[in-house]
Amino acid sequence: MNKFLRIVLIFAAIMAGTVASHAEFRWGPTAGVSLSTLKFKQDVLTVKSIAGPAVGVQGELMFSGIGFGIDVAALYQMQGAKCDLGRWPLWADQGYGNESVLLHTLSIPVNLRFKWTRMGGIEDYVAPYVFGGPVVNFTLAHSNASAMNCAVGNIGVQAGMGFEILKRWQIQGSYTWGMTYACKAKSLIDFSAREKYWTVRAVYFF
Repeated sequence: MNKFLRIVLIFAAIMAGTVASHAEFRWGPTAGVSLSTLKFKQDVLTVKSIAGPAVGVQGELMFSGIGFGIDVAALYQMQGAKCDLGRWPLWADQGYGNESVLLHTLSIPVNLRFKWTRMGGIEDYVAPYVFGGPVVNFTLAHSNASAMNCAVGNIGVQAGMGFEILKRWQIQGSYTWGMTYACKAKSLIDFSAREKYWTVRAVYFF
């Protein structure tokens, strides 16, 4: 059994070295905008989307010849929504009105991606790609919407597509579904909200 395990480990090391030797890693700055909203469990609020910045760095690891790869980013994003709390006596009696629930987050998306790289030379000028994977959001700060308790962080799943231009620039759009709650009301039981947002970003790779 030990001999078999050693053989497996040696084989795995050889395969990992082979894959790494055919992989290309690069990174660069990225900037864009997100359009976010909050989806509450109960439909008792009028909620409007807000736009905010999405800036940071992104890395890409592509395996040559097969078009598959991994990307990871560290982004500052401002997310949340405008919530009309004043329409409901529960909050109006406490002096709340049309409040902005803003979350300043550190977002870390990790995606699997597929890029079309065999298009007869066209990929040197423009190459489409698709991607998807989990997103972990850490709450750095939030607005003074004291009617809500904001979570320390939350988890989502995103999917998107984009185009690579001249092998340096990438323009991409994605949609993220929140899987865990981002905030919940202090005065109500089991009244929480998940984030949902669109993001459009440009990336320049060195």
